Amino acid sequence: MEAVKIRLENISKTFLHRVKGEVSAVNQVSFDVQPGEFLTMLGPSGCGKTTTLRMIAGFERPDKGRIFIGEEDVTDLMANQRNIGFVFQNYALFPHLSVFENVAYGLKVKGMERTPIEKSVTDVLNLVGLKGFERQFPHQLSGGEQQRVALARAVVIQPRVLLFDEPLSNLDAKLRVYMRGEIRRLQKTLSITAVYVTHDQEEAMAVSDHIAVMNEGRIIQIGTAEQLYLKPDSPFVAQFIGKINVFPAEIKAIANNQVTLQLFKKEYQVSRGSHHVKSGEKINIFVRPETIILTEPSDEGALKATIVERVFLGEKVDYLIQLDGHLVNATSYDPLRQGSFSPNQEVGIRFHPEAIQILKEERKRD
Repeated sequence: MEAVKIRLENISKTFLHRVKGEVSAVNQVSFDVQPGEFLTMLGPSGCGKTTTLRMIAGFERPDKGRIFIGEEDVTDLMANQRNIGFVFQNYALFPHLSVFENVAYGLKVKGMERTPIEKSVTDVLNLVGLKGFERQFPHQLSGGEQQRVALARAVVIQPRVLLFDEPLSNLDAKLRVYMRGEIRRLQKTLSITAVYVTHDQEEAMAVSDHIAVMNEGRIIQIGTAEQLYLKPDSPFVAQFIGKINVFPAEIKAIANNQVTLQLFKKEYQVSRGSHHVKSGEKINIFVRPETIILTEPSDEGALKATIVERVFLGEKVDYLIQLDGHLVNATSYDPLRQGSFSPNQEVGIRFHPEAIQILKEERKRD
């Protein structure tokens, strides 16, 4: 089946809370998912990402706005009329049905004959690595195997789009990493348009073509993992995706798109970016831990600081450092070359001007 586009146009959804009254779960959300694209909606709990997904699926109806799958306006269609595959957080397998019967369920509902059902189920079980599991029951399977059954059931009906609601949240850490790779492989193999919901930033960055960051019912920024991590538009995105330092600074001078700012009594020339700043303005600047250079305290031009904590994590070493009354997070991915430091040891710190980001709070739309 040819991949199709998903388009959301200004969808909003309000729920009635018995204590808070009307609560806006989703507010004027618009985005496109291109044919064959894997888009992840990422955000904290309660940000509206699952409600948005459920509206795409047809489990909830938007109060305002329109939803298109392909060229078809599906806003008023029931879920079973949209031909979507949905993978639930809790797998939603029938405990009294075998693996074969679970996967075949949607095809039987569609009225397909037994011979083509057997072929379709056999093919999709081979695709997800469950050949030989046909007669097993859900309670006999591991969490990863149950997730594969849920995947097989979602794709066997040849849906136009594939939707995932926190599908890996019940798996242990190692299995989550493995299964996210399997999900991405399956989506690419089928060339199907997919929308995925998670609160796990690493998971989103690993599987997605693009990520839509949500907060308080709104889309804050859409971009690739690299764009969101290296060039966030707002403090929220910068702090939600990855670890980042926030330091107070003061604007000293402005020349075109370059500003001179004072940070820890030293001046740096950095890009102003898209934010408007004024000379003399006190702002917050943002610096990723891995861009901070640690040197010997005698290094000329380095800021003198003290190691508070050192955490060895195998492929990297994380440091917590005291600098002029502020705690600084720094990460070393090459301690053999960059040196290794111990708690209470004095250290020198250097900031890359290119790594200093000026970000100001985004204004909410009405």
